[in-house]
Amino acid sequence: MKFRSALAATLGVLACAPAFGTDATPSAVDVVKLYEQHCAACHAVNRLGGMGPALLPENLSRLRKGEAAKVIAEGRAATQMAGFAAQLSKEEIGALIEWIYTPVVPEPRWTDDDIRASRVVHVDPATLSDKPVFDADPMNLFLVVEAGDHHVSVLDGDKLEPIFRFQSRFALHGGPKFAADGRYVFFASRDGWITKFDLWNLKVVAEVRAGINTRNVAASPDGTHVAVANYLPNTLVLLDGDLNLLKTIPATDRDGKKSSRVSAVYDATPRQSFIAALKDVGEVWEISYTKAVEDIPISYIHDYTQREGTFIPGYLNPRRTILAEVLDDFFFTQDYSELMGASREGVGQVVNLDVRKKIANLPLEGMPHLGSGITWEWKDPAAGPDAKPRTVMASTNLKAGEVTVIDMKTWEVVKRIPTRGPGFFLRSHGNSRYAFVDSMMSPEAKHILQVIDKHTLEVVKEITGEPGKTLAHIEFTRDGRYALASLWEDEGAVIVLDAQTLEEVKRLPMRKPVGKYNVWNKITREEGTSH
Repeated sequence: MKFRSALAATLGVLACAPAFGTDATPSAVDVVKLYEQHCAACHAVNRLGGMGPALLPENLSRLRKGEAAKVIAEGRAATQMAGFAAQLSKEEIGALIEWIYTPVVPEPRWTDDDIRASRVVHVDPATLSDKPVFDADPMNLFLVVEAGDHHVSVLDGDKLEPIFRFQSRFALHGGPKFAADGRYVFFASRDGWITKFDLWNLKVVAEVRAGINTRNVAASPDGTHVAVANYLPNTLVLLDGDLNLLKTIPATDRDGKKSSRVSAVYDATPRQSFIAALKDVGEVWEISYTKAVEDIPISYIHDYTQREGTFIPGYLNPRRTILAEVLDDFFFTQDYSELMGASREGVGQVVNLDVRKKIANLPLEGMPHLGSGITWEWKDPAAGPDAKPRTVMASTNLKAGEVTVIDMKTWEVVKRIPTRGPGFFLRSHGNSRYAFVDSMMSPEAKHILQVIDKHTLEVVKEITGEPGKTLAHIEFTRDGRYALASLWEDEGAVIVLDAQTLEEVKRLPMRKPVGKYNVWNKITREEGTSH
């Protein structure tokens, strides 16, 4: 695909176009230089996205130009998008706005043939050992994603020491996904690459590029099915366990008229299916990866028993739940029968995946980050010693300084716990009394972790780092004895804390460790971590 020539044509058009929001013409602005200097590092020189999203009209359809100008000037909450008001004039911002809302011609495409042609096999699976090549407990390993130099470190969770480090694709996103025995793990990069890694042999097995701008990957527990959520193109891509293409599903509404980005895909192990969130269409999809599933009706059915109507196979086809609002951030009950969803505007609701409809509203405010939620059994201290335990869910908020605790039976708010500022991650463990929350979206408090007592629902301690440096993302060891925090800086570290005394045990230098993932906690869907 000749992206550079397409961009040159686009720039030729822009040279004669008026700047948004100004009386000046962009001819006075070198938009190419501006973009390369301020935007290309995250959004790619061809605008197809990297660490940041693709800057194309189809990706910006829900963002008006005036709002886009505000984002460029002020930045955007819950993302790495910084504000550029101090570096760019209104005229320069206007020129950039006109550019990113101008289509690239020809339109970028990534076809099934492109996917198949991109697949690379790095090692013959027949040559790999069927046992771990190291002495560490394979179920208590950590994968640490280091964004500073695009590497992944493997930590021994017992000795709390690294045992291996390898280079990853650029800008991994969405967290690694493990097969049930912990041997194979799948990574997704922002630019669409899916990597299969053999954790027992410490080798990259295969890779394939499933899209141009990808959000995340999900894998079935047996590792035979892999799903990829794409922003560009608007597709859900289904692969087998060796990363061969099984199917590409265009993300369109029920009538096939409106296209949507796929904001995330999740494995729902108890249902033997993937659940997909659509960012631009009010639908939730369920895609079964077992062939032992009923067919899907796609027309008016006169008689189910006589099959009077039109059906498609239930295997690898979307079963749609139609909603009034768009939801793109999910949290699931432990049995995956219900999901709690929220939009970026803070609209929250509960959807039952069996009856395929909304069953309750969620009293949420700001911008809740349900995808980072956790659960535990809680007894109300005010109800006395004989109080029955209640399952509660807690979530951070990307705009408000609070952790919201919700009763998962009544769907009512139990408590709003004040925090230092808007946060992204919330983590705990079934063997720990404590939950850890960051305030990484707050410039003033991003260096502070707060510890919440899950019994009293009160903040009981603050763990303070160096002001101006981000301290975030806790992950526990398999037994819950230690909690590992990230000093989220280029010359950063994984900080090991005693999960009972809350004192620092040691530091492991790392290059911007943006995420840590314990094998056991992930494959068992431990209540204190996100899924």
